[in-house]
Amino acid sequence: MDFTNRRKFLQAAGSAAVGSLLASVPLRHARGLAAESRRKIKVGQIGTGHAHASGKMSTLRKLADDYEVVGIVETDAELRRKAEGQAAYRDLKWMTEDELLGTQGLEAVAVETTVPELVPTAARCAAAGLHMHLDKPAGASLDDFRRLLDAARAKKLAVQMGYMFRNNPAFQLCFRVAREGWLGSVFEIDAVMSKLISDRERAELARMPGGSMFELGCHLIDAIVAAMGRPSRVTPLVRRTRSGKGDELADNMLAVLEYPGATCTVRSALVEVEGMQRRQFVVCGDRGTADIRPLEPPRMMLALDEARGPYRRGYQEVELPQMPGRYDDQLIELARVIRGEINNPYPPSHDLAVHETILLASGMGV
Repeated sequence: MDFTNRRKFLQAAGSAAVGSLLASVPLRHARGLAAESRRKIKVGQIGTGHAHASGKMSTLRKLADDYEVVGIVETDAELRRKAEGQAAYRDLKWMTEDELLGTQGLEAVAVETTVPELVPTAARCAAAGLHMHLDKPAGASLDDFRRLLDAARAKKLAVQMGYMFRNNPAFQLCFRVAREGWLGSVFEIDAVMSKLISDRERAELARMPGGSMFELGCHLIDAIVAAMGRPSRVTPLVRRTRSGKGDELADNMLAVLEYPGATCTVRSALVEVEGMQRRQFVVCGDRGTADIRPLEPPRMMLALDEARGPYRRGYQEVELPQMPGRYDDQLIELARVIRGEINNPYPPSHDLAVHETILLASGMGV
């Protein structure tokens, strides 16, 4: 795919807003308004069962110039008991969902339930007229997710999906140099996101179809679709390392995403020792390569066929700005969208294309 053709790139990505995000500097350096002049957004959280739930709440509380956290909802007694012992939720007001959604002045909700409840919960938030941060992945039904996005769009509500690499400086720089033509025509993306999990975690993940690709690979698919658009074909390869032993979790998965002139591979396994250290996202073009490895904290190598901008010819490590936290820039971005300072960089068309690709790559179908 030729990233130098800006019109085709933006069309494939789903919106010019995606391109503008990838070209932007980190939001914490470009927020525009002084802290004392920004309107705080009243926000609550529904659910503590998602793997990212405590991290999101900690970040919302940390961003006190942007958010006022009014309360937390958890209907599962065991999950609430566990959450009450965590620092992220200390001294917060525990509420019913009706109490939270009926809070005077509430503008936004972080939806952090278990995966099967994400979209149904988000639909109730949309019905209540609330913006939301919705964690990933968006359930097993493409139609249900489409209906949610349609309902939010009709009410002009922001839905920010919880794909955590969108504001990662390495990913932003990677796509910027690709779009500006430094890598030439992109012919390959090689992405890996794996880890080693416990038997207890395996049992929890086995409750949902889709295995490791649905749980982890979704983050990489979001980035590939932002760069390349909706693939023309998706081929899932699903493997189970413990099949026949009472454990049918799809824990070793590969998906091939096809584009004219390019192929992208996504690998995701739940049996790799120190897998987090080998997580990678590599974009190869006929004039250069951008290699992010590991993904967190990000480290990036850049190979160029000639000197461009501040970078020399050949392979070199790129200096990246330090991230203040995994979710800081993402939630700052949401606050700016809600206040009307910027448009949502990832429109519904992108999120729908991503979820369709995730379901296909996970062998779940649409």
